[in-house]
Amino acid sequence: MKGLYLFVGFIFLSCLANSLQKKPKNNSFNKVQISLALTLPFTVSFPIDTSESSFLTDVQSVNKLIRIDLKYASKDNFMKIKLYERITHAYLQNDVAIRLGKCQTYLTSIFPSLHLLIYDAVRPLSVQRKMWNALDTIPVRERIKFVSNPANKSLHNYGAAVDLTICDENGIPLDMGAGYDDMRKVAYPSLEKSFLAEGLLTQKHIENRKLLRKIMRYQKFSGIPTEWWHFNACSREVAAKKYKVLENEP
Repeated sequence: MKGLYLFVGFIFLSCLANSLQKKPKNNSFNKVQISLALTLPFTVSFPIDTSESSFLTDVQSVNKLIRIDLKYASKDNFMKIKLYERITHAYLQNDVAIRLGKCQTYLTSIFPSLHLLIYDAVRPLSVQRKMWNALDTIPVRERIKFVSNPANKSLHNYGAAVDLTICDENGIPLDMGAGYDDMRKVAYPSLEKSFLAEGLLTQKHIENRKLLRKIMRYQKFSGIPTEWWHFNACSREVAAKKYKVLENEP
């Protein structure tokens, strides 16, 4: 499929070049055409599997300052197994990726040496099921605090949610007082005040979490009460109307 896009792009550019030879060099419309032709393949979304997903965008194609550390593409996750075999980049719905890119731009304007660091973005529903089943010893009412029931879909499955933190210029994450996918209540944003009072979180931990929330709120991403790292781009109802679920890895 990628080869087909490249071939079509080559034909388009060839035709454009031929047409420009017949027109004045100062034609502003042609300049716009050239600009679009040269930037189009690198700035818009592209399908990773058109048979079962909406168009998804590689987040780093929108903003190269965003860092990636996909935990489920390695064994560095709560299941200790590699869950993604072919997903090696962070993909989100195109409009969501653009918003996240603006979050990074905002972060850079405040702290030029800091970067958003993505742990997970679009997540196939098949992987969601594996996660759900792996936690089957936890009662459902508690399990849904960490992993969405695949029967109800997760915003990750739509490419409309992202797990992330902030890291420094060396890629070292800021200390949030609890790690990614930490199931302890110390990871709950809703309980930060009590853990601060008990000394289990420091003021620096709280400041770092607040910075992350501030950056994400800039583009109207919303957090959840039980995971400091998780942010939704919209509600599940809106996502179901706008996007398709990614059932399997492309």
